[in-house]
Amino acid sequence: MSSSLHLRPPFRAEHVGSLIRTRALYEKRRDLESGKCTKDDLKPLEDEAIKHVVKLQRDLGIRTITDGEMRRELFFEGVFEKLEGMTLIPNRPISTFKPYIPHVAFMYAAGIQESETIYCTGKIRRTKPFYVDDFKYLKSVVPPEDVKYIKITMCSPSWFHQRHGSDESYDLSVYKNDDEFFDDLGKAYREEIQELYSLGCRHIQIDDPTFCYFCSEFMISGMEKAAVDHEALLDTYIRAINVVTEGRPSDLTVSVHMCRGNYKGGVHFTEGGYDRIAIKLFNTLDVDVFYLEYDTDRAGDFAPLRHLPLNKVAVLGLVTTKNPKLETVDELKARVEEAVEVLCQAEPRRSREAALNQLCISAQCGFASVWEGNPVTEEDEIKKLSLLVETAKQIWPDAI
Repeated sequence: MSSSLHLRPPFRAEHVGSLIRTRALYEKRRDLESGKCTKDDLKPLEDEAIKHVVKLQRDLGIRTITDGEMRRELFFEGVFEKLEGMTLIPNRPISTFKPYIPHVAFMYAAGIQESETIYCTGKIRRTKPFYVDDFKYLKSVVPPEDVKYIKITMCSPSWFHQRHGSDESYDLSVYKNDDEFFDDLGKAYREEIQELYSLGCRHIQIDDPTFCYFCSEFMISGMEKAAVDHEALLDTYIRAINVVTEGRPSDLTVSVHMCRGNYKGGVHFTEGGYDRIAIKLFNTLDVDVFYLEYDTDRAGDFAPLRHLPLNKVAVLGLVTTKNPKLETVDELKARVEEAVEVLCQAEPRRSREAALNQLCISAQCGFASVWEGNPVTEEDEIKKLSLLVETAKQIWPDAI
């Protein structure tokens, strides 16, 4: 396993990726949902929306740049449906979805009988890019010297597998086991990442809510009742990402963002601290940076950070995107200090300066992981991102 040594992501004040859609794009997307236009009709508005959010990020002092996921309906769109061997199933029976998965449990509770999903019917191959065209456009609207600050977000390779488990995710005549499945899937991801890198991309963020599901007592007890080995499955999902990051260039930052759900209206699906997964995740997942949800008590305390190795960074998601209530600089500084104290007491011991160098701050999740967005306005979004920048300036004055 090769792990590049990045002692921080690009900047101390970060955001996860998705941003509130512009009014024009929101209304056109609503037209698409009601059949009044085609997806091609969205592109000019997406282009303008991306220019708008790039300027917004730059004006606020958020140096890491994303396209706000303006071209996506859902945060995980753009990967699996583009892979050869993956088949879109528009009405798959709910019985093929695992009821112990927190967001699937919501589907069962709502009486949903079938749902759209992806099923592997053949050997997985990347025959067309995921986000290369998106990167090229984003690259065209930033100064050449800032291309290295662009961050591309993509869903974890485990996203559809966790819905269906090892028995319902792929045709067993195509793949005999999870390792074979994730080996081919990982190869497709590596090919995408290599092409993005060749174009100048230096930061890939993998969005993976599934890891936080392993912090949920609801899921763990449900898996035990179903005789599913949750520790083995956690190992499988860690390996799936390690296959993706294997052999990456030393100057490519790879981060993983973990949250407890961010659906329409800012709905969350699960709760539970990182204690259950911290030792294994922080020490065996081959990534540089962990974006961690920490805006409410449902994420637990900072104690699990004592397991963070010296060569990894934790981005503390202290600012909520789920409602407009604005945190304060003093609140954020106090919470960062709590995290520093935990790291200073960790083994191996580290100085306060070293501990502070392993931390950054961000919003806990995106402002619009689905196109409808959370119950916040762009004005709220601006206030929260501005708060992060101001707090970072006060905590790390030499790094901004």
